[in-house]
Amino acid sequence: MNKKVLVISSSYRTKGNSARLAEQFAKGALEAGNDVEYISLHDKKIGFCRGCLACQKTKKCVISDDADIIREKMLHADVVVFATPVYYYGVSGQLKTLLDRCNPLYASDYRFRDIYLLFAAAEDGDDAEKRTLDNFDGWAVCFDKARFAGYVFCGGVNDVGDIEGNIKLEEAYRLGKSV
Repeated sequence: MNKKVLVISSSYRTKGNSARLAEQFAKGALEAGNDVEYISLHDKKIGFCRGCLACQKTKKCVISDDADIIREKMLHADVVVFATPVYYYGVSGQLKTLLDRCNPLYASDYRFRDIYLLFAAAEDGDDAEKRTLDNFDGWAVCFDKARFAGYVFCGGVNDVGDIEGNIKLEEAYRLGKSV
């Protein structure tokens, strides 16, 4: 059975290292027979959550922007994949802003059951991986019908293209193929 897979890249560098991980995951998921949609946040307008919590009653956000479209796609996806560069041991600001704006999903009958994270950092120590996972897991655990199904971390990559030839690209492809 094919699944609806939504891959969301938060890299502002369209060929950046985390974006390349996302492309490889999407390629694997597509080759496995899934319906894959790839969204890049680099050109999206997404405002900050106001914390009003109106969305918990209405299941809609009071702000109207690109987050509405992405959130609607997340609502109907079986699998949601996030790709991010690591900034200061956490997900990028653009991804964090989107995650905050996904608060209406919490009160909704969301379809996704599997959540994946793909992330790349200049830092290659264990701290970059662990701290980013802890940061992201704080969002993922709020969705009790879903599970944090897997991740790929590639450290030691900073400049565009640094990831080329890295085994982590193959790992992202295989993870996508396993969906």
